[in-house]
Amino acid sequence: MSGPILAFDAAGAACSAALWRDGRIAAHRRLPMARGHAEALMPLILDVLAAGGTGFADLGEVAVGVGPGSFTGIRIALAAARGIALAAGLPLHGVDSFSAVAAALPDGVLGSRALLVAIDSKREALFGQYFDAALTPLGEALVLPPAALLARRPALPLLIAGDAAGLLPAVPGARLVEGDQPVDAAAIARLAAAGKALRAPRPLYLRAPDVTLP
Repeated sequence: MSGPILAFDAAGAACSAALWRDGRIAAHRRLPMARGHAEALMPLILDVLAAGGTGFADLGEVAVGVGPGSFTGIRIALAAARGIALAAGLPLHGVDSFSAVAAALPDGVLGSRALLVAIDSKREALFGQYFDAALTPLGEALVLPPAALLARRPALPLLIAGDAAGLLPAVPGARLVEGDQPVDAAAIARLAAAGKALRAPRPLYLRAPDVTLP
């Protein structure tokens, strides 16, 4: 049996970290922030480990959010995850932001609806991915303006979640999940513990960076 799972994310407007142990979240911290992820992430991870009474040597694996989201935040989290996993000899898994938001939905809220997870890209085009009622992705992740993103919706009743849900035009019959549904390390830890939605620990970039070298 694998040991405790350390999960963390810095792809969005927050840093979060969680420790999964003995079938539950043993410790969890989240710090909303627009910038400063590089300075905040490692102290947050150490705080979670201390709160859970766990050291790096006790861990069984590491899981990290791979985006989409902030280029800088994704790189910071992946660098930290690779360093921890390499130093402690641990398996490392990535979890995308869409799956993390979907996994955090309240029990029973989806029903037989399709799900759109919409994530704010801080640009006109939004990040989005559709899921069926079993939370199986319906096609690839998208980066499209709000109306074009909704034009891709399946012919099913729709639930919309994510921090960009409120940026979408109204859709007759669609339901919005209340609150922001931010990406959070607790959901990443639960997915890793269940062996679901795991991917290679590489950044999921859906658009080009805002600044490029000549």
